[in-house]
Amino acid sequence: MDISVVIPVYGCKAALWELYERLVKSVSKITKSFEIILVNDACPQNSWEVIRQICQKDVRVKGIELSRNFGQIKAITAGLDYSSGDWVVVMDCDLQDRPEEIINLYNKAQEGYDVVFARRKNRQDSFLKVLVSKIFYKIYSFASDGDYDPAVCNFSISKRIVIENYCKMRELHRAFVIYVKWLGFRQTVIDVEHNQRKEGKSSYDMKKRFKMAGEILTSQSDKLLKFTVGLGFLMTCFSFLVIIFLVVNYFFGDVATGWTSIIATNCLIGGIIIMVIGLVGIYVGNIFMQTKQRPLYVVRQILNEEERFEGNDRRSKVER
Repeated sequence: MDISVVIPVYGCKAALWELYERLVKSVSKITKSFEIILVNDACPQNSWEVIRQICQKDVRVKGIELSRNFGQIKAITAGLDYSSGDWVVVMDCDLQDRPEEIINLYNKAQEGYDVVFARRKNRQDSFLKVLVSKIFYKIYSFASDGDYDPAVCNFSISKRIVIENYCKMRELHRAFVIYVKWLGFRQTVIDVEHNQRKEGKSSYDMKKRFKMAGEILTSQSDKLLKFTVGLGFLMTCFSFLVIIFLVVNYFFGDVATGWTSIIATNCLIGGIIIMVIGLVGIYVGNIFMQTKQRPLYVVRQILNEEERFEGNDRRSKVER
């Protein structure tokens, strides 16, 4: 298999047939040996019926139905686990990622790159969505000492060795672009056209975005803990200076009366202590969830699956 195209499916049921036809037309210009993997992440629009129809028409299309909604990144992981192409494309199902750009990604990769990411030249998203994305990646770049471009998306092509190493990482809280960048290899970015969504709107509302941002920040970086240590040290130094000032003022000045300053200071310190304990609790909670070692996803059924492995090889491939 030369190319695998992995697509998580949630919403945008009306786009699937057009997506399939445009993918076949585009990828066929590169190679005749390819597969399209559609991962149904418990789509509420019953997209599985459309996936079933496409799989019946074309055996090159593999349908994977998850037992419930596990989230976009875990659906991508499921598709990657079952992919077998020498090159693997990851893209969304809503046609904002143009299938025709796969040719440009592939051609760029042939220059010697292991990973080629797509950078949305003119993002067709709301101002608020773009703003939140920029803020998150600024914070994450600071927390992880990295450099992440908010215009770079999951749409990419990667060599098999990159995907195999990505699949070895089984952390509960995941991010595709961030993980692949962490892996290293020879990476580059090209500008691509970004289309309007075929129908509906993204399921990632602000609440989900902030939740995902918090999970990634607290699971991928310990800089927030180091920040609280520094904050505690500064408060200790400040308190020590205040004590010296009060002692000097006791012997050489007027003693301040009233409890307002004491109460205000206690409230401030108490709030910071509670915040720090809560932050530590989040990190401990992440450890607790990870030690359960539950599977990242559960597959209900697979269409057009070919057993390319024997014995325990398939199990070891999927459970990496």
